[in-house]
Amino acid sequence: MGNRKAFAVVLLCCLLGVVAAVPAEHVEPVQDDAISTYMVHVASSHSPRATRNTARLTRAYTTFLQDTLLPVGMNAPAPSILYSYAHAMTGFAARLTARQAAHLEAQPSVHAVIPDTLYELHTTLSSSFLGLTPSSPLMMDSNGAGTDVVIGVIDTGIYPKDRASFAADPSMRRPPRCFRGGCVSTPDFNATEYCNNKLVGAKFFHEGHAAMMSSVIGSAPASKSPLDLDGHGTHCASIAAGAPVTGASLFRGYAPGTAKGTASGARIASYNVCGGGCTTVDIVAGINEAIADNVDVLSISIGGSIRNLYNDPVAIASFRAVRAGIFVASSAGNRGPGRATVGNLSPWTMTVGASSMNRQFRASVKLGNGKTFNGYSLYAGANPCRTMTPLVYGGDVGSARCEAGKLEPSKVAGKIVLCDSRGSGVVQGYAVKQAGGAGAMIASRKIDGEYTRAQPHLLPAVALTYGDAMEIRKYSRTPNPVASMSRFRTVIDVVTPPSPRVATFSSRGPNPVAPEILKPDVIAPGVQILGAWTGESSPSQLDVDTRRVKFNIISGTSMATPQVSGIAALLKAARPKWSPAAIKSALMTTAYNVDSSGGVIKEMSTGKEAGPFELGAGHVDPNRALDPGLVYDADEDDYISFLCALGYTPTQVAIFTGDGVVKDICTKRKDVAVGDHNYPAFSVAFKSYDDKVTQRRAVRNVGNNVNAVYTLGGYRASPRGVRAIVNPSRLVFDAEHQTQEYTVTFSLRMSPAASNSSSQQEAHSALVWTDGEHKVISPMVFTWPAPTANVAAM
Repeated sequence: MGNRKAFAVVLLCCLLGVVAAVPAEHVEPVQDDAISTYMVHVASSHSPRATRNTARLTRAYTTFLQDTLLPVGMNAPAPSILYSYAHAMTGFAARLTARQAAHLEAQPSVHAVIPDTLYELHTTLSSSFLGLTPSSPLMMDSNGAGTDVVIGVIDTGIYPKDRASFAADPSMRRPPRCFRGGCVSTPDFNATEYCNNKLVGAKFFHEGHAAMMSSVIGSAPASKSPLDLDGHGTHCASIAAGAPVTGASLFRGYAPGTAKGTASGARIASYNVCGGGCTTVDIVAGINEAIADNVDVLSISIGGSIRNLYNDPVAIASFRAVRAGIFVASSAGNRGPGRATVGNLSPWTMTVGASSMNRQFRASVKLGNGKTFNGYSLYAGANPCRTMTPLVYGGDVGSARCEAGKLEPSKVAGKIVLCDSRGSGVVQGYAVKQAGGAGAMIASRKIDGEYTRAQPHLLPAVALTYGDAMEIRKYSRTPNPVASMSRFRTVIDVVTPPSPRVATFSSRGPNPVAPEILKPDVIAPGVQILGAWTGESSPSQLDVDTRRVKFNIISGTSMATPQVSGIAALLKAARPKWSPAAIKSALMTTAYNVDSSGGVIKEMSTGKEAGPFELGAGHVDPNRALDPGLVYDADEDDYISFLCALGYTPTQVAIFTGDGVVKDICTKRKDVAVGDHNYPAFSVAFKSYDDKVTQRRAVRNVGNNVNAVYTLGGYRASPRGVRAIVNPSRLVFDAEHQTQEYTVTFSLRMSPAASNSSSQQEAHSALVWTDGEHKVISPMVFTWPAPTANVAAM
C-alpha cells in the first residue's frame, strides 16, 4: 500500500443532503503559484505499461513530469505525485501549481488535466421486502447468497470489531482464486484478526484529502487505516452483503429481527476513500485498486454534480470497471424533490433512487385539546413527556428553528418545544435539551410532504409532517397548551400510506448531461434502513453523544445503492455469463410500478403518482430479474458510440478508453444518435412540435425457449398527444438468431395551443414486449418545449 499521509477533519456530511463541488471544464491558472491537486490523463503512447507495481508507475510518471517541466523552468516548486493509476484511468494525481497544470494540459502527451474536487456521501426488513427469502428463486439459483462473488464497497471504510455482520461462517470456503485483493494492517486495524473469508479486502486511500486539508489550520491527523470512523461505509457494506445476525435492532427495540445483507453470503472488499471528505483522486484510487483486485461488483454511494462526463473522474473510472466486467451501482443523490438533480449520469452505471418500505418508527403525540398525531422517532430512554407537559413554539421562546444558544432557558425549562425545520433534527433536539427543555417536536419542510426523518434523539423528540406541525403550532398559542409524547415503537405492515413510495430526498431526472438516458434507473429501499455501525461514532453522529451501538438506522440513496449491489451479486452468481449491461437491463425491465394498495407508486413529496424521472424503470424485483426474457446488452463499443454522439472529441473519448487518440473514431459513427444507445428505457426530448425522433434498439433472448416469438403487449398508460410506431412489431428468435433489432419512431400529436392548456410539458408510458410468459417493460418518458408567448396567445 505504500506510506500514506493523511489528515482528518470532522466529516461534515449530512446523509440526507448532497452538496458537491462541480469539476471545472478546464484548468484556469488564476494564481500561478497556488499549489493544488490535479488528475493528469496521459496519452497511452506516453504512459508506462500497466502494472500493480505502483512504485514503478510513480517512478515513470516522476520522470515524465521532470522531462515535461524542467526544460521550460517550471520544476519549482517540485511537483509531487500522490497516486499513479493503471486501471481506473491512465495517468496520475499530483500536487502542482496552476502554471504547471496549464503547461501539462497543453502537451500532446496529455489528454486532460482536471482539478481535484470534493464529492460527498449520499446518505432485517429490506431483504424480505424485496422477496429474498431462502426459498426464493434468486436465492436458490445463486447458491444461497452468491458466495463466490466479491462486492467492492467504495466508501468510508469498515468497522469489523465485534461486528457479527462481517464474521465468516465456519462453512465458508476461501475467497475465489480470481480475487487478488487483501487487507492492510495498521495500528488500529489488525488485518489478521478482522479479515476472514467474509471480509476479504480492506484498504485505504487518503492522500488527496490530506493534501487538500494540509493548509487548513487546526486539522487533525486522519486515521491511516481501513477502519471506519464515520459509520457510513460500515452501514452500506452490511446492507450489501452483511452476514445474518439474529436479535439485531437499534437500542434493543427499533427494527428488531435478523439483520442480513441482500447478498448475505457474498464477500466484502472495503476501500476507504473518505477520510474526512471524499476527494476525486482518492475515490479513483480506490476504484483503481478494486479493478486490480478483480472484484465482481462495485457499490459507490458517493456522487457530485458534473457538466460533462469527460470531466467526471468517477464516471471515467466506472467506465474502466464496467469494461473489466464489473457491475457498478451508484447513488442518485439526495437533492430531491427538485427536478434534474440526479447524479451519476453515465449509461454504464446503474443509478439508484430511494424508496420507502412497509415499516415506520412511530410515536404518539397528543394535545391538550384531544387531537392526536403520528410522530416519528428513534428515541430510546426515559420519557418525562409521557404525561401532559407544557408546550411552546420555538419562535415564541427565542428561536423558531431551535438554534443552539438562542432559546431562552427560563421559557423552555421543563417544556416541550416545537421547532421549525432546519436540517438536522438531532441538533435541534440537543439545543432544546441544553436550554432545559423536556422534549422536542421537529417540523418537516413543506416540500417534504409525508416524509419525516426519524432520528436517535438525546431527549424525547419526534419529527412531524409540515401540516401536523402547523396545526400544533396554532394550538401552542392558545391558553395553557400541553402535549404528551408516548408509545415510541416500530410499526410493520403499514397500510397507510401504501408502500413503496419514492422518498422526497431521492434525486430526480431528467438527466442534465444526456436527456436521452433515463436517470435514475431504478429505486430500492433507502428510507430508515437498519445496518451495522461503527464503534467510533454515535448513532446521532453528535460529538456530545456518548452512546455506541452495533446497528443504526439511517436513510439516503446511499442505503438504496448497496441493496442493488447485493442483488447484482446474486444475479452474477446465478447468471455468470451476463455482462454488467445485461444485469442492469434485467433489473430495469422487470421492475414494478404498483404499490401495496394496487395503485401506481406515489412520491412522498406530493402524494401524486411517480413517473420515470422519479422512479426510473420502477422498484427492483430481484426474483423476476432472474428470468427477464430479453435483455438490452451493451459493450465498450456501444459506450464509445454514445460518447461520440454527445459530441465528444477523439481526445475526450480517449480519456475513457485509455487508448491512443483515434482521429476518425467518431467520424465512422456519425449516424449514431445519443438516443440510439441500447438502453432499456426511452427518454425522448422533443425540440419542437413537429419534431420526429427515431431510436434504435437490439434485444437478446435469454429465456429458455430459443424459438420465442415476442409481440407488442401494448403501451401501458399511453399518453395522449404522443405517437410511437414500432418496427417491426414482432420479434422472432431461433437458434441462429438470438438477437433482434427494432426501431421506435416518436412524434407529437398536439399543437402548441393544446400543450399550453396543460400545466406540464411531460408525459410517460411504457413499451411492452411479451411472449406470453415474460413481459419485457421499457419505460418511455417524453418532454417537449413550452409554447412561446406568441403561439400561446393565438
